[in-house]
Amino acid sequence: MSKYLVAPMNWGLGHASRCIPLVRRLIREGHEVILGGDGESLTLLRKHFPKLRYTYLAPLNLRYSAGKSQVWAMLKALPKLFLWSLKDHAMLQAVLREEPIDYVLSDNRFGLFVDRPTTIDQRPTTIYLTHQLHIMLPRPWRWLEPLVARLHARTYTRFNKVWIPDYEDADKSLAGELSHPNDVRRNDVRCTIEYIGPLSRFEDYDRSQDNPIAQNYTIVAVLSGLEPHRTLLEKEIVARYLDTDEQVLIVQGLVNRPNTRFKRRNITLVPSITDAELVPALMNAKHIIARSGYSTIMDLHALGLLPSKNETPNPQIELIPTSGQPEQEYLSAYFAEK
Repeated sequence: MSKYLVAPMNWGLGHASRCIPLVRRLIREGHEVILGGDGESLTLLRKHFPKLRYTYLAPLNLRYSAGKSQVWAMLKALPKLFLWSLKDHAMLQAVLREEPIDYVLSDNRFGLFVDRPTTIDQRPTTIYLTHQLHIMLPRPWRWLEPLVARLHARTYTRFNKVWIPDYEDADKSLAGELSHPNDVRRNDVRCTIEYIGPLSRFEDYDRSQDNPIAQNYTIVAVLSGLEPHRTLLEKEIVARYLDTDEQVLIVQGLVNRPNTRFKRRNITLVPSITDAELVPALMNAKHIIARSGYSTIMDLHALGLLPSKNETPNPQIELIPTSGQPEQEYLSAYFAEK
């Protein structure tokens, strides 16, 4: 069997979350898996797979602007992203010099390609996981999208394969234009693009494990993403429901904090939660609040909570995009139409 290095980007928890089902599949198939990464995304993977070996890669610490536009915050972050990619690339080379690895699976870690063998006979297959072949920019900057597309293509064509966690049939797509742009060639001479279907950590969940304690909440909010907007949304939800008749659960998405629950009258806040508690809480809620990140959409889809066209969702789903993040704004509108 083969040896895989699986390494998600540390940008919220979504990249790590969608790697969980991939790691499970690889383990079931008998492969050896090494976890790679940094920050809370690596912590999340280690909590789900405590027996697996892991290696630290280059750390990435970004923050959004507190305002509605993230353009200047992202422009200021570009040098940091470039240096982070170079460090990641160098650290991968160091890992490969220590032991042979057959496959490097990178979820949006741009630097985890291999430009030359580290030994005479070793050149691992590199795989780039992304749902965004088309990167959207804020409306005033849309004229730059063709340039950004070319730059992104230069990044992912350094890998042997591109895996897209979505349906190949555009009519069934969960990511819409993000994963099915018109201007992408499926088989570039330098890499192969494959649609592998949606990925969710809930896809193999055993409903017989449902925790009845977690079924007492009428409102469930699942938070993630970069600061300060994660905290801003948490405060908004608390202000909306404090001292109402609703029983509210807020999963803060802070996996590096002690898992201590805090009760504020009718609102329960917890840094993180097990799947055995979260799934029944979601299934029995009458209202779910979350960011419109793609991994969240895949999770809700896996649980059958996202409605088909012209159906009324049960429970009600409120997908709130992060201000100034065009991808989430697009996905929120895309599912509002459905």
